[in-house]
Amino acid sequence: MKCPYCGYIEDRVIDSRPTDEGSAIRRRRECSKCLKRFTTYEKVESLPIMVIKKDKSRQAFDREKLLNGILRACEKRPVSIEQLEKLVDDIESQIHNSLQREVTSKDIGEMVMAKLKNLDEVAYVRFASVYRQFKDINTFMDELRKLLNEK
Repeated sequence: MKCPYCGYIEDRVIDSRPTDEGSAIRRRRECSKCLKRFTTYEKVESLPIMVIKKDKSRQAFDREKLLNGILRACEKRPVSIEQLEKLVDDIESQIHNSLQREVTSKDIGEMVMAKLKNLDEVAYVRFASVYRQFKDINTFMDELRKLLNEK
């Protein structure tokens, strides 16, 4: 494995364990040259899931794109990267377990919102404001009222 810090090819595995849901192996590695540590994940390669966008175009599901969108909603919030990775793992598993080869971006957005609502309400509102494309303060307030009424 190529070291992400110095580019050296040789490393050694320090720790290896299954992830919480058992769908991947997490390996902690140490570069033989610079001695810095990094983490890799090994998982079974599966058939690509296609995401149907709003404009009906299709693109391959991109876990990193999903994680980055959620990260933006959670900026400066007390949510750990581990919690976010688990959230993305859960959504990815849900998509794969549906046995559908295609999923709409709308369905993914709804899954994210359902999970964020339970994780962090501020992040939920931030994500909803972008995902639902609030046009004005009234639609934003409507979403806040729904959230408050559920409590």
